[in-house]
Amino acid sequence: MSKRTYEQIKESERHAIALGLQQKQSIRAIARALGRSPSTISREIHRNAGGNGYASRFAHQRSCKRRIHSRPQPKLHRQGALFRFVCDHLHQHWSPQQIAGYLKKLHPHDRRARVSHESIYTCIYAQPRGELKKELVSCLRMAHAKRWPRSKGKDRRGEIQDLLSIHVRPPEIEDRQLPGHWEGDLIKGANNASAIGTLVERTTRLVLLVKLPHPNPATAAHVLKAFSDKLNAIASPMRQSLTYDRGREMAEHAKLTENTGMKVYFCDPYSPWQRGSNENTNGLLRQ
Repeated sequence: MSKRTYEQIKESERHAIALGLQQKQSIRAIARALGRSPSTISREIHRNAGGNGYASRFAHQRSCKRRIHSRPQPKLHRQGALFRFVCDHLHQHWSPQQIAGYLKKLHPHDRRARVSHESIYTCIYAQPRGELKKELVSCLRMAHAKRWPRSKGKDRRGEIQDLLSIHVRPPEIEDRQLPGHWEGDLIKGANNASAIGTLVERTTRLVLLVKLPHPNPATAAHVLKAFSDKLNAIASPMRQSLTYDRGREMAEHAKLTENTGMKVYFCDPYSPWQRGSNENTNGLLRQ
């Protein structure tokens, strides 16, 4: 029998083995009763017996402890050099994506010396509650107490009429080959009492900040006026398209297209990664 089969012995089977040994049964007789190979029963007895013979509870505890200690340590265990490297760069306000990319450049041929950004996020949020977890989470740009799922269901903010989905956006926009295609969003202050608009050009990564009036800066009328003025100050060839989320401040998108000549495409609900350049810029600005 393979080692994997041996490891799958249950606690009830260990109780049967202990009972069979007390009744002076042979290893082959015990194996027949359990439907196991005699070699599996023999290994179990020799590996998990104590000084006073084979006892089912002691054998089960010993097997579970051995299984835990036999697992390889994760790459980002607390005592490892890689974990310290990640923590040092998080404290320098590097994002997990930047750390993962830098490790890939440092160790292009050694997978054991690098880690993905998803593993870094998992390591941070899997830490037990305490000061270390709070400290690491506070180093992240969004600093959420827990990770948000990528899909949150149906958008509850109300539907924007006659929108163009990001899925009908021309492929040359996705390729970032030609400039003139922008991503936009708002960064809001405390209690939504203040806000600034952000525009990021997808190819050059040029960032423009849009001043919004006070109070009630995020109304559709204010956003339409401020974005139209800022975009019209750019040369016409650089005004091709704008990709935005489904915030209600863009309800006047048809008038924005009329004012600027730019088609406005909308991301799926709760899908900020579809405007990755803008989201990353917003995180840097908040930081």
